[in-house]
Formats: sequence, structure tokens, C-alpha cells
Amino acid sequence: MDDKQSRRKRNLVRAITETAAAPVLALIILAVWQVGVPLAGISDFILPTPWQILRRIVVDHRLMATHAGVTLLETLAGFALAAVTGVGTALMIFYSRLFERAIYPLLVALQTIPKVALAPLLVLYLGYGFAPKLFLAFLLAFFPIVIATVVGLNGLDKAMVNLVRSMGASEWQTFFKVRLPSALPSLFGGLKVGISLAVIGAVIGEYVAAERGLGYLQLQASSQFDTTLSFAAMIVIAALGVVTFWSLEALEKRAVFEREAAR
Repeated sequence: MDDKQSRRKRNLVRAITETAAAPVLALIILAVWQVGVPLAGISDFILPTPWQILRRIVVDHRLMATHAGVTLLETLAGFALAAVTGVGTALMIFYSRLFERAIYPLLVALQTIPKVALAPLLVLYLGYGFAPKLFLAFLLAFFPIVIATVVGLNGLDKAMVNLVRSMGASEWQTFFKVRLPSALPSLFGGLKVGISLAVIGAVIGEYVAAERGLGYLQLQASSQFDTTLSFAAMIVIAALGVVTFWSLEALEKRAVFEREAAR
């Protein structure tokens, strides 16, 4: 009984420590930043303190929320398009060797092109509206989703496929009952990478041509030498990425739980 209680206490302490690790580290970094900037004699114009940045976010919360909503919409639209087309492309690559040989070199070549170099061309072709930001978000998120999905589909043991086929399962049944559940961890891994890159793509598009969005706000703040506002916009961009990433992680846990419960 004592061994069980001590084991439970150790597990509880370990769980609390692991949960608190990230917040504690963040607080330490912020504390060093807050205290170190004045002690080092660094001007607020060069590096504002975390308290000044937080106060600016609170004071300009309506401005931040307006621009963050635009960036979030661009991110989610580009990511949704990348998820649908990425998974579809991965399925065609998986089921067609000819399509794989034809499309893979093009995907790799497209991925190696710096997206900042594409941004002016997108403005030329798509204008200054919503489309360039959506397309850049889509472009950055598309490749990791395709690769992760293909890896997940290829990771299934062939003996399992042969087993369900020997039991009379059709290809549709094999896919939905065996292939897709097995590929879910890799698929969600690609989606989580994709949503982070979609935020970057949307912000890059706002840097090049936009009148709204967090990237546009940060660019305007830099042009006006408002370092505090520039940092505040950057913090909100980072928060946007974290929230969208955690949302997908929560969805992943739900999907994995349902898959395990169905066994």
C-alpha cells in the first residue's frame, strides 16, 4: 500500500513538474528581460520591456484584435485549402506510381523557392486583396501536409493490409478501417507544421501588400520607429501560432482517443 501511495505521489509530482516546466521557463526569461533591460541601460526605443509590451497590447487591444482577426482569417483559409488539396495529392501519390514520379520533383522544386521572392509576383497577378495572403499561406502549408500524409500511408505494415483483404475487405474498407487510422499521427503532424507555416505565409503576404493584418501593423510600426508596437504585433503573431497549433493538437487527441476507443 505504501509503495502504491509513494508511486502515485511520484507520478503526481512528475506530472506537475512537466506541466509547469514551460510556464516557469517563460517566466524566468521574462523576468530576466524585465530586470536586465534597465540594468543594462538599454533604451526603450531599442528594446522595450515585457511590461511595456503587455501594456501596449492592452491599451491598443481593439487595434490588435482587428488586425489579428484579418491575419487569422487569411491563415485559416490558406490552411484549409492546403489541408484539402494536400491530403488529396498525397492520396494520388500513394495510389499512383506514375503520378508520384511526375509530381514529386515539381513539389520539391516549388518548396525550395524562397516564398518572399514569390510575393511580389503574387501581388502582380492577384492584386492587393485577400488572394495573395491566402495563396502564400496555402503554399507554405501544402508541402509538409503532403509529405507527412504520404509517410503515414506508407508506414502501415503490409501484413495487416493482406490480413484484412483476406477477410474480404474492399479497398474502401481497408482505407477507412486500417490505412487512415494508421496514418492519423503522421497526418496530424503535417497539419500542425502546416498551420504554423500558414501563419508565416499570411504575415509575409501582409508585409508585401496589405492594408490590414498583423504583418501590415508591424510594418507600419517599424516605419514609424514605434518599437513597442512592433514587438506587440510580433507577440500577437506568436500567440496566434500557438493557439492554432494547440487547437490542432486538441483535435488530434480527440481523434486518437476515438480511434483507440473503437478497437
